[in-house]
Formats: sequence, structure tokens, C-alpha cells
Amino acid sequence: MPVEWSVKMTTKQKAVEIISKMPDNATVGDIMLQLYVQLKVERGVRQLDQGCGMSHAAMKKRLAKWLA
Repeated sequence: MPVEWSVKMTTKQKAVEIISKMPDNATVGDIMLQLYVQLKVERGVRQLDQGCGMSHAAMKKRLAKWLA
């Protein structure tokens, strides 16, 4: 359920948007998980934008070593 924002929003606005899209019976744990996932997605996108990524081929090669 990660959300992308096209305009700059405050952290609070982002949290409110995520929570508002969740079902009424969502638990605090559900909410915390979604906020955590969004944080990780944003952090990953920011790292990729900064060039801290790995090509698909390089990742496949690394995984092959781990799974061998």
C-alpha cells in the first residue's frame, strides 16, 4: 500500500493519508506496519535517486552466490 506523492507533503500529512486509506478495523500494529513500509520505500527511492543502486544483472549474480 505504499503511496507516492507528487507534491511536498509534511510527514504528518503523509501519515494521515496512509491511515485514512486503511480499513476502519485496522489495528495500531497494522497502521505502524504501513507507516514503516512507506518509510522504507521512500528511503529506497531516495537512495536510487542518489545512484546507490544495483543493476538487475548484478543483483542476480549476487543472489546466485547466496543461493548456491
